[in-house]
Amino acid sequence: MKVQVLGAAKEVGRSAFLVNCNNTNILMDYGVLLKREPIFPMHVKPKEIDAVVITHAHLDHSGFVPSLYLSGSADIPALGTLPTFELSQLLIEDMIKISGFYLPFEYIDLMTMMKSSKNLSYTEPYRVGNDATVTLYESGHVVGGSTVVVEHEGKRVFYTGDINTRGSKLLRPADLDFGEIDLMIIESTYSQANQQPREEAEKGLLEFAYEVIDRDGTLFIPSFSVERAQEIACVLKANNFPHKVVMDGMALKANEIMGRHPEYLKDPEVFRRAIGEAEWISGWSRRRKVVKEPCVIISPAGMLVGGTAIFYTQQIAMSEKNGIAMVSYQGEGTPGKLLLDKRVTNIDGKMRKCLADVKRFEFSGHNSRTELFEILDRVRGNPKVLTVHGDGQSCTRFAEEIKEKYGFDAMAPDAGAVVEV
Repeated sequence: MKVQVLGAAKEVGRSAFLVNCNNTNILMDYGVLLKREPIFPMHVKPKEIDAVVITHAHLDHSGFVPSLYLSGSADIPALGTLPTFELSQLLIEDMIKISGFYLPFEYIDLMTMMKSSKNLSYTEPYRVGNDATVTLYESGHVVGGSTVVVEHEGKRVFYTGDINTRGSKLLRPADLDFGEIDLMIIESTYSQANQQPREEAEKGLLEFAYEVIDRDGTLFIPSFSVERAQEIACVLKANNFPHKVVMDGMALKANEIMGRHPEYLKDPEVFRRAIGEAEWISGWSRRRKVVKEPCVIISPAGMLVGGTAIFYTQQIAMSEKNGIAMVSYQGEGTPGKLLLDKRVTNIDGKMRKCLADVKRFEFSGHNSRTELFEILDRVRGNPKVLTVHGDGQSCTRFAEEIKEKYGFDAMAPDAGAVVEV
């Protein structure tokens, strides 16, 4: 077996890995790196691909898959869970609306991808070609998210995708019963940092919510539409938060998709209550009124780069009694990062000081450093290890530490690197 790294090499974004099993080629993820102009992974010829696996719906893993279907042919089976495909369609449609000018594919290619989808269940092997199998395991990162094992002639490759072994209010922990492996491709996003413990983040967010509402203010929580918005709603409901919770934007469509797949949720009843009892905003008339009410508003975009979050931020920022809780990753150069670091935001075309109280709480769906090493502690065999999906230092240092601690042949690959097992 050979694996070629097509993306996510010393960077977070455009994840893509090509597994060659003799004459069978399996592509694991094919994502984009979203900047002003999207950046794509290395090119592969669709006619040479026998299957593509989508680990989860986030665009840095799913966003470039429609480019494999430009010919209109649905010959390449796309493998993943049903919620992964439904959420991927939601996010890719939105990307086409926003960035379509920069994309080499259109809506019709996304539809061809969806026609090609094969819905897999966790732990059930799927045969590709004559002699390769793909098996998905629960990843704990997003609803329907998976890790992947590709097996061929007794050799096994394990790809973590994005993984969370802690679980959350929304999701069960990742399933680490993946057996003996010969190659591991592991994310390195937080390999050099331990994040705020989830219990602390939840406690801090709840205290902040009570503070803001007790002073008759409104708390705005900009959140990623898939997983983070629903996680925050579940945190509030699980802790019996008694005040009004409002949800808006694309998170509402994600709510509907997740609600159709309760078997993928940790506690379907908490989810049902959290989402069902929240107020769903359906128009501008209500939107303009709710920002003046004591309540919690959850809405995309998580980094304040678009969506209804722009309106809410502008309104909430104008009063000291209000609050903004940042619970999503804030990329460099984004309005969310600027608000967090400088306490300023764009209001009516001018940069103005944010009067609302702004606080940050870590609700990442990725494992921290300690938990990444706990995964490695459980590895059976003597695998080669590729550290990916992190900045250069995170990937490089993580590989060095793995080599030192476990004696595994570990490396932080460059794009284009080929590893054989």
